[in-house]
Amino acid sequence: MAKIKQNSYVLFFYDDSKKWLARISKNQQFHTHIGIIKHSDAIGQEYGSRLTTNKGKYVYLMEPTVYDFIMRIQHGTQIVYPKDLGYIAARAGLQSGQKVIEIGTGSGSMTTFLASIVKPRGHVYTFDVESKFMEIAKKNIEKAGMSKYITMKKLDIKSAKKVPYTDADLVVVDLGDPWSVVPQARKMLKGSGRFIAVCPTMNQLEKLVSELVRNEFSDIECTEHILRTIDAREGKTRHSFHGIGHTAYLAFARKVFFSKRKGLKNKHVYSSKQRASSVGSTKPTG
Repeated sequence: MAKIKQNSYVLFFYDDSKKWLARISKNQQFHTHIGIIKHSDAIGQEYGSRLTTNKGKYVYLMEPTVYDFIMRIQHGTQIVYPKDLGYIAARAGLQSGQKVIEIGTGSGSMTTFLASIVKPRGHVYTFDVESKFMEIAKKNIEKAGMSKYITMKKLDIKSAKKVPYTDADLVVVDLGDPWSVVPQARKMLKGSGRFIAVCPTMNQLEKLVSELVRNEFSDIECTEHILRTIDAREGKTRHSFHGIGHTAYLAFARKVFFSKRKGLKNKHVYSSKQRASSVGSTKPTG
C-alpha cells in the first residue's frame, strides 16, 4: 500500500469544487473555510484515507493524477483542457514509445499529458519562444514528474533554417497562427504521421485547412468538444449548472503524398474536387 511521505504530492479532497493539491511538508498547514489542514497529519497515511479538520470536516487524501496536475498548474497562458486532450490522444493513436513534437509549450499542460502517455520509451520535444512561459512550464512539468520524458528548447520553428527532428509520430501545434508552421511540421513527420492544432477561432481553422491541403495532408477533421456534467442524486438527477463549454477547436490531419511516388513533387494544380477529397469533416461537432 502506498503511504504518504514527506515531499509526496497529495490532493486534499472535500468536494468537487473544494480540493487542494499540495506537496507534503511536515511543518506546513493551510487554513480553509472548512478548517485547518495539517500536512503532518497526512504523513504515514494510505492514499484514500481521510483527515478531520479542527472544524470536524472530512478531507480525503487522494493520490494526484495527471488530470489533477493539469487542472491546478500555474497558468502563464490558456491551457488545453482534459476534455480536448482526451480526444487528441484517441484521434492521434498516441501510445508509449512514440516521438512527439510540440510547437508552443505554453504552460506545459499538453506537454505533461503527452509525456504521461508516451513514457517510458517515448519522448516529447517541445519548443517555445517565450522564456517567461517556458520557466512556468518547466515548474509545472517537474511538479507532475514528467521532466525525464520531455526536452524543452527555446526555438522559433517558423524561422529555423533546419528542423530539429524528423520521423515524428505526431506534431502538435498550439500557436495563434498554426498555418505558419505547417511546412515545417510536414518535414518533421514520418509518412502518415499525425498533425494536430489547437485553434481558438473558426477563421483560424479555415486558413489552417487550406494550408494543410497545400502541403499534402489528408484525413483532415475539425471538431469542437463540449463537456456537460450531471448532478446525479437520488430522485433529483439533473444537468449541472457548472460545466466547461467552448475552449478551442481542434484540427487533425495526416501526412500523405499526393504524388504516386514518395518524394516526387506535384507540378499540376489540383481541382476543387481533388482538394475536397483530402478533407474529412470540417464542421465543428458538439
